[in-house]
Amino acid sequence: MTEMISTKPYMLRAIHEWCVDNNLTPHLIVVVNRQTRVPMAYVKDGEIVLNVNYGATKDLHIDNESVVFSARFGGVSQNIYIPMNAVKGIFARENGQGMFFEVSADQNDVDNAEKTSSEAGNSSIEVDKKRNFKKPSLTIVK
Repeated sequence: MTEMISTKPYMLRAIHEWCVDNNLTPHLIVVVNRQTRVPMAYVKDGEIVLNVNYGATKDLHIDNESVVFSARFGGVSQNIYIPMNAVKGIFARENGQGMFFEVSADQNDVDNAEKTSSEAGNSSIEVDKKRNFKKPSLTIVK
């Protein structure tokens, strides 16, 4: 018997579509590892939260292996690559409803991402102060 495809990318696309259909803003929680390509100045505690609404992204593509898009960070366009195994969850910013997944990242990858994030240090702290970022609240959807 062949190996089955994970349900994770299907659920990710479904929750994203649900958010968009309800005029909510979908956000991804991503564990940063070696394969993840995100602006490191915005990484905090080895994770990054990304707005994946169509208005905030360009060429958003969610397939079974990854999430790929372009977005502007501090006015600079960046190409983002997130392997599916690094996606920790997707939720609506307005009400916190969404879905969260197990992350199968190698611990060394997470440690390296945290080290790189701490090396970015001051710029990461400055970015948080400028954005006045409110952490999302998560709720379990039954």
